Amino acid sequence: MNIDTSVEKSSAYVVSQCQNRYEQMAAAHPRLLKPAITISYQSGAGAHEIAEHLPQILQKTEFKGDSPWAVFDQRLIEEALEEQRWPKKLAEKITEEKRFFIDDLMDDLFGLRPPTWVLVPQVVETTLRLALAGHAILVGHGATVVTANLRNVFHVRLTGSLQKRVERVQKLRNLTAAAAAKIVRKEDYDRGRYIKAHFHARLDNELLYDLVINTDRVSEGDVVAVIVEGARRFFSAL
Repeated sequence: MNIDTSVEKSSAYVVSQCQNRYEQMAAAHPRLLKPAITISYQSGAGAHEIAEHLPQILQKTEFKGDSPWAVFDQRLIEEALEEQRWPKKLAEKITEEKRFFIDDLMDDLFGLRPPTWVLVPQVVETTLRLALAGHAILVGHGATVVTANLRNVFHVRLTGSLQKRVERVQKLRNLTAAAAAKIVRKEDYDRGRYIKAHFHARLDNELLYDLVINTDRVSEGDVVAVIVEGARRFFSAL
């Protein structure tokens, strides 16, 4: 067994223990649970733009509660870093990618960024804490898999054809078609490896999701409306 595999297994064990602890807390206090949403996505499917429109609309529904809805995508990493007293600015350097042990070790030694075996369990802990607190929209970073057994969480998946997703990234980032395609493929690949390495799951497993939307065929505004209505019905049945 190589050292990368050993690190992955150790990280997966810590993640599993953390999930079990929060799931037990949720089961012990079901009436205290508040609604939360996860959004998993293919690169270029418009997830971040769509997520940003959700809080203000959800805040007008019967699920507005005492605290406002908030989006956690890059902020999810920032929260995890802050809890470990790492500077938030490191969040810009951290993506959903599978890191090799030697890369993590060198970064740890030179203080460049927290190693995977420290960061991933902390991100999981932060994700679960936010999910139980409720009124959180958790975007990416394995949030769907991490919170899969929490009954107060509505899981959404955003997909699209490669062509349309490349076109969206090309426009948003002012890139050539070739450069945009390279980014989309790499981000999809990195995200898939991250989920497989740390959570032993696949993002294309449709059973993980309560709602899957093809953003090729549905406008951004309609995607938001569909998610809100889907969430409303899901939470009403709890």
